[in-house]
This record gives sequence, C-alpha cells and structure tokens, in this order.
Amino acid sequence: MPLPQNDFGLIGLAVMGQNLVLNVESRGFGVSVYNRTAEVTREFVAAHPGKRLHGAATLSEFVASLARPRKVMIMVKAGAPVDAVIEQLLPLLEPGDIVIDGGNSLYTDTERRDAWLTPLALRFIGAGVSGGEEGARKGPAIMPGGPASTWEVMQPIFEAIAAKVDGQPCVIHIGPGGAGHYVKMVHNGIEYGDMQLICEAYALFQAAGLSTDEMAGVFARWNEGELQSYLIQITAAALRQRDPETGLPVVDLILDKAGQKGTGQWTLINAAENAVVVSTINAAVEARVMSSMKDARVAASAVLQGPAGTLAVDRAQLIAQVHDALYAAKIISYAQGLDLMRTMGAKKGWALDLGGIAGIWRGGCIIRARFLNRITEAYRAEPALPNLMLAPFFQGVLNRSQQAWREVVALAVRQGIAVPAMSASLAYYDSMRTARLPANLLQAQRDFFGAHTYERVDKPAGQMFHTQWPEVIE
Repeated sequence: MPLPQNDFGLIGLAVMGQNLVLNVESRGFGVSVYNRTAEVTREFVAAHPGKRLHGAATLSEFVASLARPRKVMIMVKAGAPVDAVIEQLLPLLEPGDIVIDGGNSLYTDTERRDAWLTPLALRFIGAGVSGGEEGARKGPAIMPGGPASTWEVMQPIFEAIAAKVDGQPCVIHIGPGGAGHYVKMVHNGIEYGDMQLICEAYALFQAAGLSTDEMAGVFARWNEGELQSYLIQITAAALRQRDPETGLPVVDLILDKAGQKGTGQWTLINAAENAVVVSTINAAVEARVMSSMKDARVAASAVLQGPAGTLAVDRAQLIAQVHDALYAAKIISYAQGLDLMRTMGAKKGWALDLGGIAGIWRGGCIIRARFLNRITEAYRAEPALPNLMLAPFFQGVLNRSQQAWREVVALAVRQGIAVPAMSASLAYYDSMRTARLPANLLQAQRDFFGAHTYERVDKPAGQMFHTQWPEVIE
C-alpha cells in the first residue's frame, strides 16, 4: 500500500504537539506524525478516526510519507533533544526540505542549527509558538524566523493555523536566523513581568481582607475594561475555582513555590549583554527564585521583624488605585521588552517590525491583551519610537496613573508587603523622567579609585577628564 503524501509532518506528540497536529489537520492539510514511543503515535491516531493523519512507526516511514518539499516540525524539549532529532533526520531529507523547531529554543541554538543545515541545502525555521494547549489547538500566535523564501513556502500553513484578530492571522515573518525564537523569548520575559504584577495586585487584595470570590469579581470587571487580557481573565477563573475534596479555593491550597523553564532568565542575560534595562522582568524572575526558597522564608519569618502585612483601608479606593498601578506597571514591562527587541534587532540587522509583532500578540498568545492595539498604533505612527512610554497614548496613561501607582507602592512598603515588580517599574519610570541622575557622583567615585575619567557638563560631549583626588588616610 503506497504511503500518503501529506502536506505537513510533526515529531513529538506531547500535549502541544498533539494539539498542533489537530489544528493543522482541521485546516485541510494531511499530517504525518511520529513519536519516539511508537505506542503514543498509535494511540493518538486511533483516538482520532476519520482525520487525515498518518502515524509512522519509523522516521524513514515518516519522511517518505511527506510531499516535497517536506515540512517537518519538531516539538520536543529544547536543547540536546532537538539536535538529536535533527541528526536522525539528516540522512533521510533532501535538498530544499524544511525543518521547523517549534519549541522554546534559545535563539543562539537556532542560529547554530541554521548554520549547520544551510550548507546541506536544507532550510531551517525557528518558530516561537505561544498559546499553550488551547492556543495550539484553536490558534496560537506564531513567530517564525528564517529566510523570507522559506516563510513564503510555510505561509499558507502558518496563516491557516494561527489565531485570527479582525480577520488577520497572528503570524508574520519575524526576520532571519534566530529572530523568531528571540522574539518568543522576549515575549516570555514580558509574560513573566505581567504575571508577577497580577500576583502583587492579588497580594495587596489579600492584605486588605478580600475573599477569593471578591477578588475574582474585581479581576472579572477589570477584564471588561482597559486591562482586558488573557492573563486577567484566567486569574478571575482561577480565583473562583473550588477544590472538590475540601471545598476551599484551589489557590489557597497551592504551595507558593513558582516554577520556570528558563526563558525569563535568558531574557535577563541578553538584556545585560546589550545594556538594556529590564528591571520589571528581572524583578519577576527574582520573585520566582525567592518563592522557591520556601524553607528559608519560613525560617526567616520567625525571626525577622516588620509590619504585619495587613491593610486597613477603603477597599473601593484600594481597588481603583491598584488598577491604575497595575496598568502603569504593565506598560513598563512591555516598554522594557520592546526596547530590548529594538536594540537587539538593530544590532543583528533583523529589521524587527515592533508594531507587527505587537499585532500578532493580540490573539492566541499568553500575553494577548486589548492594549496591544495601542502598541501597534504607536509603532505604526512612529516606527523609530525610542521607548513605548513616549508614545502619546502611553504618556497619557502613565501621567494620569502615576500618583495612584506611587500610593500603592508606598502603602505596600509601609505595611511590609513585597511588590518587587511594581516597585521596579516605578523606579524605571522615575529614572527615565529624571534629566539628571546621581550618576555624576558614581563617576566621581570611579575616577577616584580607578582613574576611569568622566565627561563634564560644561565641555563638549566625548571629552574625558580626570581629577587628582586627595589621598584618603584610613
């Protein structure tokens, strides 16, 4: 019996892979699938009778079942497993075939793989895919990098399976090489910041004595306004969820130790390498690390003194102020991530379309939110916008929100409630709007102990000076 000549192949039938396969097949494409454990392949295909699926028992059979140019998507754990799959595929593929890494790979690994496969006349795409299980099945946001000519081949499939907003698919060609995985990495960094900010709002409401049902109602109302987003929506739903065994809110039963898979840390490392401030994202990553130190925190809580961490305030006023603080700090998280992409895009010659990237984030992905429309508009109006905060719309939001933001952070500090991301965002905002920072003293210190020199305000830029400082006698 001849093998089918399917349009698309996918390797790695974990939850994301399975849902992507069903998404692709539902758009009219025949799909071949392969998993290292053959039983997983058989069970998956058997569970979906009547669909254009071919489960291959071997990689040779899998490759032979695909129409040329073969389009093979790899959905396995990032790192060595991706390289191992590519190694196994190489003897089976032919010039012009396309290999797509759809996992959360580090962009430098993507660039290495591109350099590896290009001389072999194979085409490689590093595609960031965001949206979780639901997005994979119904329509994710997709961030593919690689040659423009390869994008043209994949465009019909990617546009068919991507989420749609106002009729537009949530996928564009991001740029060459590792650009797609890079943008997905920064997307995840912004996501870290967004999630931590919401958790800090939750902590403030807890301190004010709101029940989980009351908090769920607040977040649900916010989801109908300018804070509308997937993360706000699921926060409301999570707070409402009850445990069937105890009848208690599920969130109250979850241990306060957060996990992470590395993309937030990668974002911090890249920001440091490019001298870009991502303090909100940094605070969010550190908050997850701090949460993992559960035993140390419990021990410290018994001996370190501070306020009780409770708020005796007008609840309605607090909710309004936290709304404004959350919105303002959220803008900062996006501003920092976009600034990092702008800087890296210029360094690599990627010509990143920040407005277009914000546009595809409006649907399918985890950080999808109503205000992404405003970000797209800002970059369409001024493609060279140096910082999102300076766009007229966001200037207005920050100017009118900053007082409530300050009051929330000050209240939290006075009452001993940790709000690291809100605080870091506010410090970034205040630093950016300060024409003269105390770095002049820092430069004096550097010149004092290391003769590092400094510029002067009364001399032309670029001229360097050194002072003969007095000897310090200890």
